[in-house]
Amino acid sequence: MAYRKLGRESRKRRSILAGLTKTVILNGSVITTEARAKEVRKFVDKLITYGKKGTLVSRRKALAFVHNDNEVVSKVFNELAKNYENRNGGYTRITKLVERIGDDALQVKLELV
Repeated sequence: MAYRKLGRESRKRRSILAGLTKTVILNGSVITTEARAKEVRKFVDKLITYGKKGTLVSRRKALAFVHNDNEVVSKVFNELAKNYENRNGGYTRITKLVERIGDDALQVKLELV
């Protein structure tokens, strides 16, 4: 599977992606760069798919990714899985915003559909 390195070593990259994933699930949206949003989208969709399966194995996989954050996993399994039970993927939307002033990086809003 191809992925973006985001200019970080693997531990920091995984931590950034896990943090953004938690924010999207808890708040419903996050504003970040386009590259990060496209990468985080994969993990948000995967967590919601785990929630729809509802098995113990999928719950443990979800907990492992979000660093044992029970609040996030319970929201995915109890609320989001029910909201998206008739949807076969594509749980997130990326909306382009403006460029960031400091480095002209394109800012986007990643949100749950």
